Amino acid sequence: MSELIATSADELTEAWLAEVLGTTVHSVSAERIGAGQTSATCRLTIDGDGLPTTMIAKFAQGDLDARLRVALAHRSEVGFYRQMADRVSLTTPACWHGALSEDASSFTLLLEDLSPRQIGRQVDGCTPAQALAGVEVLAALHASGWREPELRALDFFVPLTEERASFLGGLVSLATEQFVKRFATVLDENDVLTLRHVAKSIVDFQLWGSDRYSIIHGDFRLDNLMFDALTNEVVPVDWQTVTVANPGRDLAYFLGTCLPTEARVELEDELVASYHHSLLDQGIEDVSLEGCFDAYRVGLSHGPMITVLGTMTSAAVLEPSAAEMFCSMAARSCAAMRFHNSFDVLEATR
Repeated sequence: MSELIATSADELTEAWLAEVLGTTVHSVSAERIGAGQTSATCRLTIDGDGLPTTMIAKFAQGDLDARLRVALAHRSEVGFYRQMADRVSLTTPACWHGALSEDASSFTLLLEDLSPRQIGRQVDGCTPAQALAGVEVLAALHASGWREPELRALDFFVPLTEERASFLGGLVSLATEQFVKRFATVLDENDVLTLRHVAKSIVDFQLWGSDRYSIIHGDFRLDNLMFDALTNEVVPVDWQTVTVANPGRDLAYFLGTCLPTEARVELEDELVASYHHSLLDQGIEDVSLEGCFDAYRVGLSHGPMITVLGTMTSAAVLEPSAAEMFCSMAARSCAAMRFHNSFDVLEATR
């Protein structure tokens, strides 16, 4: 596979694409789409021999320091498409090119255009049908790597050691205080207390359930999910946070941040049970419904953790819509944690 890397849309020329894809490209135009916080995404319209008429291009953005701060995310996503996409039991975009610089500060992905599927909108929340579709996809993902030791040998996963957990704990503590200061005028006092409690317990949270691992998406929320308008079939995108960890994190993060609070309270028992049933259907027998609920309740800390880290590592200027998104995620996930006494569950089940 060629290691040609584009660093901007201007570099996605006919000649560049022809060399990467090994065919003749007569014309190409690029249109910026999305509002990615750590990467830039374009839709390419292409006239080329044997090529689709549209394709998605994704590459790093920001200055070198900003790109190096999220180099692990670049390495993870390119690694997923190169080594894992064909091993998971769910639909993922076809990948025609995945290239990464040695220091992982730059990368390029050429991916299948999933339109007319539509991406979700985090602030609005999801419907019950979309929530059910999402938990079924998560079960398929997690069943694909359930307690497989081979996962930890993949070179793009960083092993979760106590040292690594402590390092991330320091980042989360710093990011939490930055988040609280930045959004002081809109954050609820109870949410501030919950965010700070998460920061204090984040090392124990990361190490919880180390024997109950699988591949997880890590940022499984509406802005990273493409829905079919007729069937609600969902295709996850943005695999920059893919890792090996307690799968309850994905489930809790999705339901805890994507369902408005009242809807979550009403639907979560049924949805967690559906997730468990889907695991059983796919041959995963060493997990009980009670175990899924424990992992879900503890996993709710993933929401505040990813939310504060997301604002800290963003390479883009934080637009008002992004700020609204992050604040809604913090409020929903903190409310869910208080509802379930997540810190008590973490302590009781360690």
